Amino acid sequence: MFENVQNGKVNLSIRGLEAFKQQADQAKDYFERRQQNIKSIKHDKNVSEIEIDYYAVLAKDFPNGLKKGEELKLRGISVFEFNDNNKIIRLKDLS
Repeated sequence: MFENVQNGKVNLSIRGLEAFKQQADQAKDYFERRQQNIKSIKHDKNVSEIEIDYYAVLAKDFPNGLKKGEELKLRGISVFEFNDNNKIIRLKDLS
């Protein structure tokens, strides 16, 4: 399960590894350039939280008004949940 949450609202929800791979493949065409820098990692039992600074340059115009060539600078948290076999069962990106 993957969820992207912005400003407290889920704007993308995906179930299944194949659907996640498809979405990730499509998303790479949205950006000319992108970079993620890990700021911190917290791990507790079956959950890891990774705080990330995210930078990207858009490769095309977006329906929400963002334009090709604009820069995005975000800080977010990716929360990974693992099952007892240490496999990722949920990823939630918060920004």
